[in-house]
Formats: sequence, structure tokens, C-alpha cells
Amino acid sequence: MANFSTTSLKLDSATKERVRVLASARRRSPHWVMREAVEQYVEREEKRERLRQDALAAWAEYQTTGLHVTAREADAWLAKLEAGRHAVIPKCHV
Repeated sequence: MANFSTTSLKLDSATKERVRVLASARRRSPHWVMREAVEQYVEREEKRERLRQDALAAWAEYQTTGLHVTAREADAWLAKLEAGRHAVIPKCHV
């Protein structure tokens, strides 16, 4: 079971009321709505950060090796995949 701890959250009255109305419509507590919102935000931002780190690593590798695939090569490969055809991954080159 998860280990929970209490955290305070200050909301302006308009946002607090929006949460209350939404919670009522969903037959949930305002606490549940806020916790769900925070969990979804954190998950989305973690994915965004992983993508950013992957992009930085790819850029560093490109700067080191010069190896790349052009946008035209990548688009042609993806178009074949989208059409359901077998497509060999384009080879990286300098």
C-alpha cells in the first residue's frame, strides 16, 4: 500500500469552487479531484522531461559522431510504415 502524507494547497476561491463543482458532478470528493489532477500533471511532465533528456542525448551524439538521417529519409520510412508496408530503417550517415 502507498505511503501517504499531507500537503497543503492554496487555491483562489474561483478555482476552489470549480474543483467543488467538478467533484460534485463526478460524485467524487474535491480531495480526489485535486489528487488526480496532481498525479496526471506529474506523469505528463515526467514524460516531457524524459523526451527532453532523450533529445539532448541525441543532439550530443550527433555533435560527436555527425551521424544522422534526413527529414526526407525519415518521412519516406514513416510513410511506408503508415501504409502498412515493410520498411527498412534508414541507415545513419554523415
